[in-house]
Amino acid sequence: MGGAVSAGEDNDELIDNLKEAQYIRTELVEQAFRAIDRADYYLEEFKENAYKDLAWKHGNIHLSAPCIYSEVMEALDLQPGLSFLNLGSGTGYLSSMVGLILGPFGVNHGVELHSDVIEYAKQKLDFFIRTSDSFDKFDFCEPSFVTGNCLEISPDCSQYDRVYCGAGVQKEHEEYMKNLLKVGGILVMPLEEKPCHSESGKSRLVQLPPVAVRSLQDLARIAIRGTIKKVIHQETVSKNGNGLKNTPRFKRRRVRRRRMETIVFLDKEVFASRISNPSDDNSCEDLEEERREEEEKTPPETKPDPPVNFLRQKVLSLPLPDPLKYYLLYYREK
Repeated sequence: MGGAVSAGEDNDELIDNLKEAQYIRTELVEQAFRAIDRADYYLEEFKENAYKDLAWKHGNIHLSAPCIYSEVMEALDLQPGLSFLNLGSGTGYLSSMVGLILGPFGVNHGVELHSDVIEYAKQKLDFFIRTSDSFDKFDFCEPSFVTGNCLEISPDCSQYDRVYCGAGVQKEHEEYMKNLLKVGGILVMPLEEKPCHSESGKSRLVQLPPVAVRSLQDLARIAIRGTIKKVIHQETVSKNGNGLKNTPRFKRRRVRRRRMETIVFLDKEVFASRISNPSDDNSCEDLEEERREEEEKTPPETKPDPPVNFLRQKVLSLPLPDPLKYYLLYYREK
């Protein structure tokens, strides 16, 4: 499925296309999509297709089309602090985007049938936490994944504010899915009429991860990072004033006049004559000047400066022992 929007050259252009087609409609969803590069969840040899609005499958690994994920994210109506259950969590791409919105006090669980896909998702999650600048721009609710059949979840599990099931669900299982929800919760899933027969063998109840209580040490880290982010924001506002930039002044473009062919009527005879336009004599000079103006307006091609991680810089500048600094940075590489 997919193909609803044009392909992008990069992740940002893909998001621009999804916004233009009204698949992405809210700022929170847009920020989450821009923060995580879809190509990071592809195998290297398939990355050329990452920014197309198409699903991708390789063995047990599967990614839905971007238009599907954006519709799901909008339909879930995510807010900080909510609990989320992803049935058929796959690569963890969707769960990671959800975690950016849920924040540090949310709950983010995923159930996946295939153990090799769970390992793939954990690798991608670890790569995101260690290397992505987006990790420091958000308060992240790290997803937890377990292996199992989403139709065999233990009946004593907790209920969730938001549930998403990416696989087709038969009508007979609709009530089962609804029972996973808290009162007032939202369930997003595709419904299929045809029954699906599983040959998984002996069933085993799936135990979902417990809702973890954060340690005082972890809560202190969240609070310190939040305070530093506020300081950085205040410094940025003070430095940039009201954030309004002067409107750039543009050169007035020279108008090129076309040559005029004038027909002069004398009595009943037609006399064709070219009456010179005063600007014609300077046409070559005008063209040359236009070319020079275009060259002046075209900025030289330079590589954009790499993004600056201000939070990391600020933490490393604090008069604290190095182990504490790296704890505040979640021991990230950059």
